[in-house]
Amino acid sequence: MRSMLTVLGVIWLALTITAPAGAGAPTDQVKKYTDTVQQILDDPALKQADKRVAVRKVAEQVFDMNETAKRALGQHWNRRTSAEQEEFVQVFADLLERTYIAKIDLYGGEKLHYTNETIDGEYAAVRAKVLTRQGAEVPVEAKMRQKGDRWLIYDISIENVSLVGNYRSQFDRIIRTSSFEELLKRLKTRRDEFLPAHEAKPQRS
Repeated sequence: MRSMLTVLGVIWLALTITAPAGAGAPTDQVKKYTDTVQQILDDPALKQADKRVAVRKVAEQVFDMNETAKRALGQHWNRRTSAEQEEFVQVFADLLERTYIAKIDLYGGEKLHYTNETIDGEYAAVRAKVLTRQGAEVPVEAKMRQKGDRWLIYDISIENVSLVGNYRSQFDRIIRTSSFEELLKRLKTRRDEFLPAHEAKPQRS
């Protein structure tokens, strides 16, 4: 399921979204992001490595990683020091970005059709259906938070299975059976697996 959620993240960044007239600001923001990535992936002049770099820059603008990391750590967030929280956000953000970017080759022309959106104060949910190449319709949802004049994604769900919830259950289990330090160590190891050999960094204790 985690691999499906990872691919879904690529879908939100890479697919063409069809939004009806009158769609609100959250949907408009998602469409802006997806249009940008679509142009990158369809550019024949860009090498695959260059596409990954360009998509990562868009991803950094799309996601509210502080909110995502905080929710993924759940009840353990407030038990960490400010320094630990900052390090966790950075490591988790790096891991998510590299995981998503490593999957962009999976894009095969699927379509994403908007269905509806709901707004509750500074929070919103944009719902859509992914139309696969096999003709199946997969319901997806992006949960967003408003920051200034922008709406940023902090969670993605496929068939009601949340990316944040999926990570939160894993992180909680590791912390309860081992420690926060062990969780951070595992995340760093996993993160560095996505680095090219010449960029790999030695792990810090």
